[in-house]
Amino acid sequence: MTYLRMEGISKRYADVTANDHVDFAVERGEIHALVGENGAGKSTLMKILYGMETPDEGQVFLQDRAVSITNPQAAIRLGIGMVHQHFQLVPSLTVAENVALGYEPHNGLFVDRKRMIERVRDLSERFGLSVDPLARVADLSVGIQQRIEILKLLYRDAQLLILDEPSAVLTPQEVDDLFDVLRRLVAEGRTAIFITHKMREIMDICQRVTVLRRGKIVGTTRVVDTNPADIAQMMVGRDVDTLQGTRRSPVTATGETRLIVRDLNADDDRGLPALRGISFSVHSGEIVGLAGVEGNGQRELLEVLVGLLQPTQGDIVLNGQSITHLRSRQRRERGLAVIPEDRQHEGLSQPLSILENLMSTRYYAPPLSRLGFLLPRPMQQLAAQLMQQYDIRASSIALRVGALSGGNAQKVVVARELSDNPAILIGSQPTRGLDVAAARFVHDQLLRLRDAGAGILMISADLDELLTISDRLLVIFGGRIVGELNSAATTREQIGLLMAGRTETAVQEVQN
Repeated sequence: MTYLRMEGISKRYADVTANDHVDFAVERGEIHALVGENGAGKSTLMKILYGMETPDEGQVFLQDRAVSITNPQAAIRLGIGMVHQHFQLVPSLTVAENVALGYEPHNGLFVDRKRMIERVRDLSERFGLSVDPLARVADLSVGIQQRIEILKLLYRDAQLLILDEPSAVLTPQEVDDLFDVLRRLVAEGRTAIFITHKMREIMDICQRVTVLRRGKIVGTTRVVDTNPADIAQMMVGRDVDTLQGTRRSPVTATGETRLIVRDLNADDDRGLPALRGISFSVHSGEIVGLAGVEGNGQRELLEVLVGLLQPTQGDIVLNGQSITHLRSRQRRERGLAVIPEDRQHEGLSQPLSILENLMSTRYYAPPLSRLGFLLPRPMQQLAAQLMQQYDIRASSIALRVGALSGGNAQKVVVARELSDNPAILIGSQPTRGLDVAAARFVHDQLLRLRDAGAGILMISADLDELLTISDRLLVIFGGRIVGELNSAATTREQIGLLMAGRTETAVQEVQN
């Protein structure tokens, strides 16, 4: 039975058509994948369904009844709920308080806390979510926090769940738990729309998949009748090697040691210990992956390495020289480059042009300037060359970066950081939020840089990415390196156990 139909949905922003007469249907009791390149129109379509945007044309039907969804409250009343990629929780409140926020049961003028807690506990037990209603959200892992987001929807009796990149910050075991919950929900008749870039997840959990390309529906197919390569081809309009699931043969590092980190300690912005005795090295011609659930020290490690955060103890050696107390620009001049996690706010200046962003780390040096004066022509020539070399698709180097798609914006960052042929590149979540083609492009550039002799430290929450592109794997938990693994000889399960801090269990799995 068709539960949801979206017919003829169109949405335009100025001269950009985000959705072009989209027809999209979801059956009751299925998990339906919605995929497409960045800018294909997925988010716009789901924002319309959840009442965050109003379509210019088209109609939404629930159970064959035309409905008007003018805001998220209207969507919730119709039984539609959404789990956003970035959780919408209040850390200082308890689980029960977050779940019931805005919908608390009352006893006269007062909130009936006992009834609220009991209902949250009942829902948690009924759907196998295993959440303590009295726990404070700030004290819980991201996996538990995601369960709370799902509980919020169940508390509001959502029948249609929209999940936007739900596994982005989860360990493999937490992903498996999430999938078990989703299967239980659909077994009870609920329905889910699953937005993801990960082919493994589409094949594992979804029954059907719909592909959007440039605002239009390319096709809908049953998952059992397709494969990752075919889905990727539908997404981008050409054959694409998705890379996911195919492990390369890792290189054995024989080159010189590019980066040495010794006994590094640092505090976070609250003054609490974030890094505890971190030590590792990266050699020329290898990619070292750093796996871990977000919030275990990855951000602080990146900030210490690039000079944004001073360590309380330890040493950083680049090409045989200590850079521990050097400023960020000095570290760059000695061969350090970085692809930051947040390209929008940390990697790029949105109001500035492509040219200005590409030149932002080198404008002060010849041949781009002389005697303190900028030289426009060399900058324009270099920017045009980098646009072509790194396939940055834009009408002009003068185009504002904020107008680019996510994939093209990331290419600007990659072009700027890789074009100086750094000795060490630190890439944090380099393909997060990118579609298959854009992610493959970034991977190819990283492999090219590695083969040219650079050392690369890649921080990622995507295990498929780490397993397919890394030569060695480090696992971080609680600010410590808890494991070093050969990426070709390890398993997702073993890495997941280390990511969860279960080092003894992980070791036992290897021994068995």
